[in-house]
Amino acid sequence: MGKVFDFLHAANDVLSERGVRLPLDGQAATTPATRAEKGRAVQEQIVGSDRVAGMYTSAAGDELRFQRFLSANCFGDYLTRGGIDLPLRELLTFALLAALGGCDPQVRGHVAVNLNVGNNRQSLLGVLTVLVPFIGYPRTLNALAAVNEVAPAAMEGQ
Repeated sequence: MGKVFDFLHAANDVLSERGVRLPLDGQAATTPATRAEKGRAVQEQIVGSDRVAGMYTSAAGDELRFQRFLSANCFGDYLTRGGIDLPLRELLTFALLAALGGCDPQVRGHVAVNLNVGNNRQSLLGVLTVLVPFIGYPRTLNALAAVNEVAPAAMEGQ
């Protein structure tokens, strides 16, 4: 939290200057009873139902809870919310994972998801360009390697 405290204040200042009333209204679209089901549905929509089924099937019995947590929390609690559309939410997720560092498989996964929801290589490169002074070159170059692996320059326009 210490790393983002100043950013939260800066973001709130910008939002206030632009006339956004804070705090924002709640954006939750699930309940404790529906978050897992709705989350998995969104996860299947953007990741692919075959891929999600494969993640559930391949998880060891004592690890299946992590797949369920992922569907319910990441997808059910957050990706079902209103307020911003899915392509923007995925660009933000990509940016946060790149900034976090040490989660290269997740960055690659969200490069693929960005492509699935309509974002393109140039959008991802634009995000990284903005992030360079904030996250440094090592994390930026790691995220760039993920973009190049999942969405090589030759794919642009396809």
